[in-house]
Amino acid sequence: MNDDRLLRLALALKATGYAFTTVTPATHARVNSRLKNAWARNSTDVFGWSRPFKAGVIAPQLFEAMSAADLLNPHGEGWVSRVRASTLHGQLFIHSAYPTTATDAIFFGPDSYRFANTIARYLSSDVSVRRAVDIGCGAGPGAVVVALERPHADVFALDINDIALHYTAVNAHLAGTERVVAQHSDLLNGVDGDLDLIVANPPYLLDAHERSYRHGGGSFGEGLSLAIAKLAKTRLAPGGSLLLYTGAAVVNGTDRFLTAVTPNFADSGLQWHYQELDPDVFGEELAEPGYADVDRIAAVVLTARRPWS
Repeated sequence: MNDDRLLRLALALKATGYAFTTVTPATHARVNSRLKNAWARNSTDVFGWSRPFKAGVIAPQLFEAMSAADLLNPHGEGWVSRVRASTLHGQLFIHSAYPTTATDAIFFGPDSYRFANTIARYLSSDVSVRRAVDIGCGAGPGAVVVALERPHADVFALDINDIALHYTAVNAHLAGTERVVAQHSDLLNGVDGDLDLIVANPPYLLDAHERSYRHGGGSFGEGLSLAIAKLAKTRLAPGGSLLLYTGAAVVNGTDRFLTAVTPNFADSGLQWHYQELDPDVFGEELAEPGYADVDRIAAVVLTARRPWS
């Protein structure tokens, strides 16, 4: 995918004043299933709701930019966009179109908003950040928010998915965050040195198809989150912090992620805090075989900090 052509489309869309808040996949499916929503009527339907559209629905410059970037899939008498666009904290983010069925899809949704808000709240206090990373950056909302809040910091947006790195580079440019570097890395293997801030919103579900944007591994999807939590012990600089936004399966009233991660901080010298942000997310997943014994999936934030001394 050509970043320059994708960027031209994104800039043209942003210039129209486009805005869209992304909902859960379940809500998206319900809204799109309404008969009146079978075909797009405007650019929000095309780029937000991922509805098929016919000639003349969007401005000629947008259609031409989509064609140049090879982002048009034929659909009956029209087309459907291969990318989607959402707004968060006043910024535009390009990501994968709905439904995100491909193994290399870049997901963006309510978790992205909660993640970004968690970062912004943390950085609203006097927290010094010179070097930061966003592990598993996806479309880059974490990296971009860090860079907007700390414009003089070097921010590394890390992912193993090259499409994620393409989208993050475009989205960072859209936000005017010049110090974001999109870099291929498995966890922190591609970045040397201590870090003042590690943020992550990793996949935390059990996915039968093991799609990288959903599948967290482990017993209930907690595997990748546990691996990231362990990095806090070795990679945080004095005064540095980890902000891990993830999901936790609750079985018979027990938070299985909290149970698994607690030993990680024993004798670590780190100060840590755990908070449940939303008691019930992705409820539709409970119908899957891997969640047969799970009561609910909660959205949680784990914060760990290395004291100065």
